[in-house]
Parts: sequence; C-alpha cells; structure tokens
Amino acid sequence: MLKSILKGLFNHYLPIMLGTAIYAFGLHYFIIPNLLMEGGITGIAILLNYSLSLPPSITTLVLNIPLFVLGWYVFGKFTMASTIFGTLSLSLFLWVMEVAIKFQWLDPFYTQEDYLLVALYAGVTLGTGLGIVFRYGATTGGSDIIARIVQKKWGWSMGQFILIMDVVVISASLFYIPKEKVLYTLVTVFIASRMIDFIQEGAYAAKAFTIITNHSEAIASAITREIDRGVTLFPAKGAFSQEPKQVVYCVVYRHEMRRMRALVREVDPKAFLVISDVHDVLGEGFRME
Repeated sequence: MLKSILKGLFNHYLPIMLGTAIYAFGLHYFIIPNLLMEGGITGIAILLNYSLSLPPSITTLVLNIPLFVLGWYVFGKFTMASTIFGTLSLSLFLWVMEVAIKFQWLDPFYTQEDYLLVALYAGVTLGTGLGIVFRYGATTGGSDIIARIVQKKWGWSMGQFILIMDVVVISASLFYIPKEKVLYTLVTVFIASRMIDFIQEGAYAAKAFTIITNHSEAIASAITREIDRGVTLFPAKGAFSQEPKQVVYCVVYRHEMRRMRALVREVDPKAFLVISDVHDVLGEGFRME
C-alpha cells in the first residue's frame, strides 16, 4: 500500500510540483523584474503586483478560490483534485521565490537593453513549466477552469476562450506598462505555447510509415532484418482494382526515416508511402511507462 502511494506521488505529483516551480521561477526571474505580462488569472495577479504591490503568491490563490468552488460543483472532486494541487503548488513556489528575492538569495534577471532575450527565455521557462504541469493532467487553475466550464455549459472552444481572456488581460496592462513591453509579452506567449506543445507531444517524436505495396511480406521482412523494428500488416482492398492487398505499418525514430524510405524503395520502387508525425511513442523499442 505504502509502495503504491509513493509510486503515485513520484509519478504524478512530484512532476506537477517541478512544473509549477519552473513556472514560478520564470515569473519572478524574467517577467516581473522587466515589467512583462502573462495571461489569465496569473496575469491579473501580476497586474495587481504592478499597480498595488500585492504579492502574486497571495493574489493567485485568492483569485482561484471561487473558481475551485465552482469547478468542484461542475466537474466533481476527482477532476478538480490535480488542478487544485497544481494551483496550491504554484502559490507555494511563488511565495518561495518572493522570499528568496527578499533575502537576496535570488537575483532576478533585469535588463534595459535586450528585452528580446528576456522574452525568449521567459517563454521557454514558462512554457516548460506549464507543459510539465499539463502533461501530468493538472493545470494552474484560473482561466483553464473558466474555459472548461464555458465549454461544458455552452460548447465554446477552450483554446478560443483562453485566448480571449489572455488578450483582455494583456490589453488591460497597457494602462500600467509601455506598449513595447506588451509586444515583447506577445513574443513570450508565443514561445511558451510552442514549448507547451513540444512537452505535451513528447520529446520522443517519431515517424509512422503507412506503405501500400504488392510486396508487403518482403518489405516487412526487410524492415525487421535491417532496421530491427516491429511491423504490422493490415488487410486491405484497392477501391479501383478491387484487388486484395496488405498495408504495412511501422513506426521509427526520425533519424531512421531516410534509411526506412530507401529500404522500401529498394524492395518496391512503386510502393505508395504515407509518412506521418507521431508523438509520445510508448512500447517496445521506444519509451516504456
């Protein structure tokens, strides 16, 4: 029992804490010292910090409490558990960063010259943190909860609603920070979104080959022998010729793609190839979970 609990803690909650720690670091090390912005509830907390000097660790938690209650009522406790944990973890690490800065254990990165560098590194840091949090089934609360409620009740797209909220919050920051800082913030948001996608999709990106050929057995044998990859054969029938065929399906790493394509062409120059991106490959020969 204890082993199962520790395994769940290590495999689920510790990565969420790591993600929120990285995100909190990015906010306090890059965003806030350089008067940049963020979207959603976190952006509102940063605005309150700029205008009223309120600590983001407190305002983030306070702003999320009503959303916790609403989300708990709409989605239930099991769905909200990871989100609540992620938000509490974020508030904790925001507080840790505030203490570290106060006692000069952490010296934030501040510049008056190269804001593009700040925007790029902030985007990478924030995106990495959020990507880890999302990958393990949690969120940092805020606009994510509202977007899920709106989607459930009225069928709106979560992505579109979050984008609208981000635009509103970032636009409101024009009253407190220069417009060029808002433009740099958009760079940060774009880079962060790319990092989130990369981490969500997995670093183990691969290529899937769907091969339509009259020499399926020979190609399958060659792939198994030369590349040492598993192959699946699907029965199929040509729509025009009505002739039975076997479709060859195989997943390989990206660096094996050129070799794979050359091998197929060597066996059957007329083979029809469909090469697709594959993300987060799990199984023998790739990553195991």
